[in-house]
Amino acid sequence: MNKIIETENISSPIFRYNKYDNILEGETFVTDHIFALLISGNQDVWIGGKKWSFKAGDFRFFRRNQLTKYMKSSSSEGFKSIMIQIDQRTLKNMSREYRLIADGPYLGGEAQLLMQSSYLTSYFDSLLPYLDSQEAYDSYILSLKARELLFLVLKTNPKLKNVLFDFSEPGKIDIEAFMNSHYRYNIGLDRFAFMTGRSLSGFKRDFGKCFGTSPGKWLLKKRLTEANYLLQNQHVRPSDIYLDLGFQDLSHFSKSYKNEFGISPTSAT
Repeated sequence: MNKIIETENISSPIFRYNKYDNILEGETFVTDHIFALLISGNQDVWIGGKKWSFKAGDFRFFRRNQLTKYMKSSSSEGFKSIMIQIDQRTLKNMSREYRLIADGPYLGGEAQLLMQSSYLTSYFDSLLPYLDSQEAYDSYILSLKARELLFLVLKTNPKLKNVLFDFSEPGKIDIEAFMNSHYRYNIGLDRFAFMTGRSLSGFKRDFGKCFGTSPGKWLLKKRLTEANYLLQNQHVRPSDIYLDLGFQDLSHFSKSYKNEFGISPTSAT
């Protein structure tokens, strides 16, 4: 079960109630700030080269505009979590109405374990009737619940103000270092461009100057080279690595690998 409460307006908070009974792996681009309570089970999250491990009872924060990989695993009670995605419009409205502004650099990481409180526990309990209901709720109710969460969070974690109310976009960063750290993510070139602080045309131009080839060709070559190493030296199965290396399906990976190396992936192990 994956219950989502949202409206048709893309600029509104999103509430998700996730329930699983098995292991779930994947990757995502975090477009907006996320708060999440892990009710049962465990979750590992990789951002760049760093890993975070969370357990039941952990209240987490993930900052916006970043790429993540994750693995969710069940306990005897399954995997359950509540996630609230806070859109920029809600935060900008609060900033104007309550004069909430960033007044210093944000010193926290890409993911952060937050301090819990009895108020936050009661808040998440108050969400369950909405999340368990089949009724639709309008953006006004969602906005109120999102604001309530933000005020409670700022009470216990005041330094988050410097990331929540910082509305600047990513600045231009070192494209070579970023791509070498994030080539495994299966996202579009427009996302890579945004993450490096460039327009799509600027990204392609700077990429060519840096790597001497197009982003598409470089990504395929980089992923296949990594796959070849894993298959021949780690003796892993092709089905165990193709998703981690950014390929959408096994058949595409197998065809690309054979075109590059002249043999099938299974023959390379």
